[in-house]
Amino acid sequence: RCFFRSNPYQADLLRDGVRRYLQLPADQTVLILHAKVAQKSYGNEKRFFCPPPCVYLSGPGWKLKQEQIKARDAGEDSSRVCGYMGLDSTGSSLMETQKLTFEEQADARGFGCAKALYISDTDKRKHFRLVLKLFFSNGEEIGTFHSKLIKVISKPSQKKQSLKNTDLCISSGSKVSLFNRLRSQTVSTRYLSVEGGAFIASARQWAAFTLHLADERCARSDFPLREGYVRYGSVVQLICTASGVTLPPLIIRKVSKQCAMLDVDEPISQLHKCAFQLQGSDRMYLCLSTEKVIQFQASPCPKEANRELLNDGSCWTIIGTETVEYTFSESLACAREPVSPVPLITALQLTGGGDVAMLEVQGEYFHTHLKVWFGDVEAETMFRSPKSLVCVVPDVSAFGSDWRWLRYPITVPLLLIRDDGLIYSSSFTFTYTPEQSFLPGQPVLSDVPQDSDKLLDSIHQEFTRTNFHLFMQS
Repeated sequence: RCFFRSNPYQADLLRDGVRRYLQLPADQTVLILHAKVAQKSYGNEKRFFCPPPCVYLSGPGWKLKQEQIKARDAGEDSSRVCGYMGLDSTGSSLMETQKLTFEEQADARGFGCAKALYISDTDKRKHFRLVLKLFFSNGEEIGTFHSKLIKVISKPSQKKQSLKNTDLCISSGSKVSLFNRLRSQTVSTRYLSVEGGAFIASARQWAAFTLHLADERCARSDFPLREGYVRYGSVVQLICTASGVTLPPLIIRKVSKQCAMLDVDEPISQLHKCAFQLQGSDRMYLCLSTEKVIQFQASPCPKEANRELLNDGSCWTIIGTETVEYTFSESLACAREPVSPVPLITALQLTGGGDVAMLEVQGEYFHTHLKVWFGDVEAETMFRSPKSLVCVVPDVSAFGSDWRWLRYPITVPLLLIRDDGLIYSSSFTFTYTPEQSFLPGQPVLSDVPQDSDKLLDSIHQEFTRTNFHLFMQS
């Protein structure tokens, strides 16, 4: 196993640059939102993915990069971001992909949407990924980015879902999208979204909502969340993942022939029709009216007491969604190479202790040109596989802190840096924590005898062995 590290001169230059980056990060983020399942098209029919895959570009690094291109190429048009999205089997031919144009939104994010993607019946795969290729309009390639896996289904399941096969069930805490089609017309599709802190029905953009099961026995103000698969008749809470705006507690009902079924408690499945009754209300349901989200009062069904008559705007289709986020910074990079593959960290595993504490960084898209950095300190790094990097944990003294006087935890961000200076930030941090296992009432380091080096060394060994902590910032 070979650990590698930059030469001292390069490391000093890079460390200065990383310090500047940590003070003022100039990140560029690519966020891809897409559905968990895609319905297959048959014959000449094209069932476009619904909701359509969306891409958001955010972070101050985009503007900085565009200013650099304008200054170099002396042209406004040379720095526009454009892209192509397709299925991962379509290869590199741009004829088989959809072009994305990005428009700047009020929140300064760039937004693009692939409305005409579909998977035909000639494609026999059960899963696929979306591939996004981004360029600047001067032809400079930004990189290639992949979605998460998407499951192919022939049509929404009509049979009762079994919890023995949970492939299509929707679990509490997962993300969903809701859309409505008046008279089943594609052109009338509207998505539940949030704008300016208010819920709207948008024809252009959709929001991902975290769907939580709530404990019905508790008061509304407590509203504790539960784990498990969501069933019809459950009380749920919908929280917008982007804005945090929350709908009041809702009872989710199965919809059949434009009726809410009050006695169904089976698990909810992907692409099912459902309705959302406001808990404690007199048959009031979440409803859309053009672009507004309103309340609609259902009517009792004259023939069946366990059903309530709805209107078109109260019938929603539910589907699970995924997000994948790639973040990088070209502020220190000295090469004009694509930023991809952009590594994604998913978990950390600490082993060993003392002077040989090792950290395994688990994730995707790793390669041999990456080094792990603890804040502005480079770690000796070994490439194990595209899903695993292993590094030696730097001693806390590398951060300018004398371990003998460490009183409070030191938390540093974890970065991956490519050997040309490209920075990949992450949401993971590493924390050094001082030893807390002294006897009660004993001073930690005051009144230590002069011949206490052995004592201090033993404390240091115990500290480095036991007191590394890992956590992910939310």
